[in-house]
Amino acid sequence: MNVRYRVELTQYERNQLEVLLSGGKNPARRLKRAQILLAADAGVSDEDIATSVGAGGSTVYRTKRRFVEGNLERALSEDPRPGAKRKLTVKEEALLVATACSSPPGGRARWTLELLADALVKLTTHESLSRETVRRRLAENDLKPWRKDMWCIPQVDADYVARMEDVLDLYAEAPDPKRPVVCFDESPIQLIGEVRQPIPAKPGQIERYDCEYRRNGTANLFVFLDVHRSWRKVKVTERRAAEDFAACMRELADVHYPEAERIRVVLDNLSTHSAGALYQTFPACEARRVLRRLEFHFVPKHASWLNMVEIEIGVLATQCLDRRIEGRKQLAAETAFWEQQRNAAGARIKWMFTTEKARVKMGRAYPRLKSTSGQRERVKTSVPRY
Repeated sequence: MNVRYRVELTQYERNQLEVLLSGGKNPARRLKRAQILLAADAGVSDEDIATSVGAGGSTVYRTKRRFVEGNLERALSEDPRPGAKRKLTVKEEALLVATACSSPPGGRARWTLELLADALVKLTTHESLSRETVRRRLAENDLKPWRKDMWCIPQVDADYVARMEDVLDLYAEAPDPKRPVVCFDESPIQLIGEVRQPIPAKPGQIERYDCEYRRNGTANLFVFLDVHRSWRKVKVTERRAAEDFAACMRELADVHYPEAERIRVVLDNLSTHSAGALYQTFPACEARRVLRRLEFHFVPKHASWLNMVEIEIGVLATQCLDRRIEGRKQLAAETAFWEQQRNAAGARIKWMFTTEKARVKMGRAYPRLKSTSGQRERVKTSVPRY
């Protein structure tokens, strides 16, 4: 035993090492050093420690020395390794970041690591620069110039807030069969047919289909969703013109809710979603008759996430439409099966966002009340109703 570096652990240090060895994810080198320290504390010789732990004698010696000269953490850890000198200076790294944030060269849609390395060679005295050097410096600055995100920034004004709270209050109301709340929207779909028949799956082999396909045009899906009960309806049409919207509204009033006194319809701001669409399609008396039983509530512009039916369309796309469907007849049959199963299962959207939560989360975006001569002036907003 090396008398010069004698390891004597306190009870607290022993407990720390035992906890370290008892479980959890730790580097193998750290665990070996913990075993060395416990064995040395128990009086085991260096040769026996090296044999039992599977380490060299120099490792045992260094671990004991680092504990005696330092502390437990120093004995378990490694000294920082110097490594190679950084190739780019601080100014050159700043130049790299500025280049990555600028527009890419002509003829290229985005910066790549190779393009950035070549650009930096031209701007500095370096004869060459590896893509790995560029990648590491970009990673340190959390930069990914080859990626782009798309978003839509809504204008949160008084009209936005009024429409949002109007829709949220509808969702929060108690169910009323005489005044149901129905969310409505449409979704296009491409009809795709097979050129060659797919090969069915069998044990040891997944289903296979040809990469070539046949385009059979497009179709449109009108989707209705009752906010307060498990009911949805999917209607397949060739297009989504004003006449189709008017037909859907009449069908909603006369077929799906014939006993309702007033149907509140939540919908987005598409140009065909208007009372005028019914007058374009039906005689004035018929259009007026249908509209007397409808009440339109429009979500704010660029806020389709407030329309509950958007979630249902996402479920429909995932569960039913995520495949090749060759024609409108097959599309109508498949969506009808999905609709029946989902209604029978009692599936509903659990909406959690309320007016109170909106005022807390979006309070900073709410419009400020204007004041004149020390008195507050309230901003008047209105939601169109029919």
